[in-house]
Amino acid sequence: MLKKQEDSISWIGKIPIKWQLKKIKYSLMQRTENNNPIRTTNILSLTAKQGVIPLSEKECGGNKPKEDFSAYRLAYPGDIVMNSMNVISGSVGLSKYFGCVSPVYYMLRPKNEKDDVRFYHYIFQTTAFQKSLLGLGNGIMMKESGNGKLNTIRMRIPMDKLGNIYIPIADHKEQRKISDFLDNQCEEIDKLLQDIQSEIDILEEYKKALIIKAVTKGIDPKYKMKESGVAYVGKMNEKWKLTRLGYICTKLTRKFDSTDMALICTNKGKVNERGNNVIGLMSSDDNAMQGINEGDIAIHGMDTWHGAIALSKYKGKITRVVHVCDTNEDKRFIVYYLQSLAFRGVYKLISNGVRGNTSDFRSWDKTKKIYITLPNVEEQKRICDYLDDECSNVEKIITVKNEQIAILEKYKKSLIYEYVTGKRRLQ
Repeated sequence: MLKKQEDSISWIGKIPIKWQLKKIKYSLMQRTENNNPIRTTNILSLTAKQGVIPLSEKECGGNKPKEDFSAYRLAYPGDIVMNSMNVISGSVGLSKYFGCVSPVYYMLRPKNEKDDVRFYHYIFQTTAFQKSLLGLGNGIMMKESGNGKLNTIRMRIPMDKLGNIYIPIADHKEQRKISDFLDNQCEEIDKLLQDIQSEIDILEEYKKALIIKAVTKGIDPKYKMKESGVAYVGKMNEKWKLTRLGYICTKLTRKFDSTDMALICTNKGKVNERGNNVIGLMSSDDNAMQGINEGDIAIHGMDTWHGAIALSKYKGKITRVVHVCDTNEDKRFIVYYLQSLAFRGVYKLISNGVRGNTSDFRSWDKTKKIYITLPNVEEQKRICDYLDDECSNVEKIITVKNEQIAILEKYKKSLIYEYVTGKRRLQ
C-alpha cells in the first residue's frame, strides 16, 4: 500500500506505508577529508556518462589538474561522489577507487552502516530527483534537451541546501534487494547501450573513411597517385593540383542585425541554431559576433581539430572565432576536405593549441596557409554528390540507433525511479 506525500516533495509522489521520508542530512554523512598530508596522487574524475574513474581514463578533455595534490579531497571505495556544480545534469557516481578529487565534489556515505549505499546512489540517478534541485543553486548556464534531459549545467548546490532535500527510504533489507535487482537490470541495459554505441562508432568511422578516401584520391577507380611534397598531405591524385586555402577561399566580413538568429558551428560539422532552451548567463554580446549567410563556409578557429567545419544552411550571426568564407570552388568539397584533415589529426600536428584538446586557428593568416588538393570543379561536384548520398544514408542509420539509445536510457531512468520510490515492489 502506498501513502501520499506533501506537494513540497511531489517528485517522490506516493511511497509504501512502511517506508520513511528523511532529509539527506539525516541519512548520509559527508566526507571532507583533505589530501594533506598527501596520501594519494591518483586523481579521480566524475562524468555523467562514465561515473567515477581515474582521470587517465576520461574520454574527453577538461581542465588541467592541479599540481598541488594537497589541494584535493579524498574519496574512498563505496563513497557517493557528487559534483556540486553539475549534480542537476546527473554528475553523480559510486566510487570503486581510493583517490583524490576536486574540492567541488561532495563525498557521501550512509550514517547507518546497515544501509545500502547503492540505494541512495540510485535515488540520485533519477531525473526526477535531479530536477527537484532546480532553484537551489547559483546557476551559470543550463540547457534542457528535447527529451527533457538536463545538460551543460553549472549550478553549484550548497551542501546545506542539498542536505534538506527529502528522499524516500526503505528498510536496509529492501534497499539491498532493490539495489541487487537494479544492478542486474541496469547491467543488461548498459550492455545493450554499449552494443548500439559500438555500432554507431563503427558507422561514424566508416563515414570518415569514405570522406577521406574520396577527397584525397577521388572516386575514379583508375586514379594514380604522386608525392605532394607536404608531409600531412602525403600522396595525392596525380591529376589534382596542390594549393593553399587562402588562394581559393576568401574570408568574409558580413554585417548582421541584432535580431538575427544566433548560430553555432558544432563539432558534428553542422551550423545549427543556438536555441532558445538555454537558461542563464551566455555570451550574446553582438560585439563578439559577425554575420553569416546560407551557403557560407564556417571554420571554427578553436575546434577545427574536432571537425567543426560546416556549410551553413542558415542566415544569422555567429561568433567571430569562426571564419566565414566564400569560394568559387564547390563549397561542399572544401568542407569535406577540411573535415578530413580533422579526422586524420592533422590540425593538432600543425597547431599551437591552447588546451589539450584544442587547435588554435583563430588567425586567418594561419588558417589560409593550410594545404588542400583540388580536382577540377566538375570532378568536385561528382565527388560531393557521391559523399552527400553515402553520408546521408549512414546518418539515417545513426539517427535510428541514437533513438534506440534514447529509448533505453529513458526506460532505465524510469525503472530506477519506480523501484527507489516504491511504485514497483519486489516479491
